[in-house]
Amino acid sequence: QVQLVESGGGLGQPGGSLRLSCAASESIFRFNAMGWYRQATAPGRQRELVAAITSDGSTTYADSVKGRFTISRDIAKNTVYLQMNSLQFEDTAAYYCIADRTGNRYWGQGTQVTVSS
Repeated sequence: QVQLVESGGGLGQPGGSLRLSCAASESIFRFNAMGWYRQATAPGRQRELVAAITSDGSTTYADSVKGRFTISRDIAKNTVYLQMNSLQFEDTAAYYCIADRTGNRYWGQGTQVTVSS
């Protein structure tokens, strides 16, 4: 069973930075893609795919985070990162790591990010 363990969430200040980590229980090359979703609790906010990275290293970002967030990976550590800069109040959400393999999507347990002054 694939396990994804997130870490690095917590309290950030507007304009500040946080880095999330997602450690996989197996080689990340075994996944077609990995990424980060977020789910805010504010009314009307839908679950959003924040960033993704494919097995060949291609990356995509939601418009709301382009230029502020960067997804990267450390293959040797089986870990994917989400560097979050220029934090905004709207970035407050539970962040979930996902990993896709043909026919299956795996989810981490989530880590909370709260942006507050």
